[in-house]
Amino acid sequence: MANPDLTQRSHDALENTVLQGALKAATTTFIERRRDAITSIADWEGLRQRARQVKEHTINNLDFYLEQVVQKVEGHGGKVFWARTGDDVSRYIIELAHARGVKSVVKSKSMATEEIELNHALEAAGVRPIETDLGEYIIQLAQEKPSHIIVPAIHKTRGQIADLFEEKLREGRPNEVAEITAMARKRLRHEFLSAEMGITGANFLIAETGTVVLVENEGNIRLSTQVPKIHVAVVGIEKVIPRFDDLSVFLRLLPRSGTGQKQTAYVSFLNGPRQAAPESAFEFHLVLMDNGRTRILADEQMRESLYCIRCGACLNVCPVYQKIGGQAYGWIYPGPIGAVISPQLQSLGQSGDLPFASSLCGACRTACPVDINLPDLLLALRARAKESGAGRKLSESIAMRSVAFAAKRPRLFAFAGKVMRSFARLLSRDEKIKSVPFPPLSGWTRYRDLPAPQSSSFRARWKKHLDE
Repeated sequence: MANPDLTQRSHDALENTVLQGALKAATTTFIERRRDAITSIADWEGLRQRARQVKEHTINNLDFYLEQVVQKVEGHGGKVFWARTGDDVSRYIIELAHARGVKSVVKSKSMATEEIELNHALEAAGVRPIETDLGEYIIQLAQEKPSHIIVPAIHKTRGQIADLFEEKLREGRPNEVAEITAMARKRLRHEFLSAEMGITGANFLIAETGTVVLVENEGNIRLSTQVPKIHVAVVGIEKVIPRFDDLSVFLRLLPRSGTGQKQTAYVSFLNGPRQAAPESAFEFHLVLMDNGRTRILADEQMRESLYCIRCGACLNVCPVYQKIGGQAYGWIYPGPIGAVISPQLQSLGQSGDLPFASSLCGACRTACPVDINLPDLLLALRARAKESGAGRKLSESIAMRSVAFAAKRPRLFAFAGKVMRSFARLLSRDEKIKSVPFPPLSGWTRYRDLPAPQSSSFRARWKKHLDE
């Protein structure tokens, strides 16, 4: 469950100078890399619109394409399990692990399994999960949630990671990046060779061929899927695309948007078990996870959020995420897309404050490789939160009602504005208001200055203009 105090989490992040430096360096780098990477596409906007059309068509015909996926996967010798909830996913994997005598599991980076807290369920059932993506491995050692969709340890500095490795791995302190990766590689090599099961997510699931497509830069996914005899792919039902030909569109968009690369180092295409013969003992299990997605599918206003390909581009350009980072959002999906899908996958009661954590500047929509209208979705969720009573404090409701009352009465509105301007000028120094002693403006000036008001109101200046 999400921590309901978004304000306090945000304040903690804003006061963390180390976090501020890490976020600024990382998001700036990703923005610059993305800008350079998309210049190699002659018609970037056309490619975005084609991807959006593919996702829109697929989501609107999802039942047909999911049935096609099942037919193809089972035809390759794989097994398919339909999971309505996250608990159903965990139960299926745990029962499979117990039936096969699995003691340890190697996992690739997967937001779907983070969403359902699969690691906790496995540990409680006596099965040891090991994250093998370096960022996820760091987060697992730190016992934290990911701070970014693509780069889960974006909030940590090299020094913090070195301290963590020294404390948890007890093999000395790795000072350089190469030493950190070498220490992790040494530990994980043994885990790959001893694990009886590998668990992954999927970046795309091709209905035409039943192919699970995974993109990565480290090679850990290939070890997770090829060394253990059992491979389980936990895939949200929205990850389906119709045809193999459609994949080329997304493979050009995803790495450029996510990491600023023209292509990731590895792209894996998996079709069922490595050896389909029963005597080989190799198994492939596809777990198709709903966990609230059909609820979003049924909501025509919100359905567009299922187009997301989890690239993280909207996080990098978001001025709110750039300052508070992913941990402040309280769940595993941060940034603009997190503010949209978290209240839907959880509830407005748990995450109804997140849609308000946005400046509505529109940068997220511009960066989105499938052109999701995130600002409009955020506004729609704000309206729903207001109707349900979630996401708004009593003091804010009183303030908004007071403003509405005054706005409907021109003379009162003009008088109130005159009083507020006079008071604001008393607080201003050098044409700035650096501190306001009462809420809610005291919260604003805690981290930034307010411009001092002009000597006359807009209404007065407009009247003067008309008189002239």
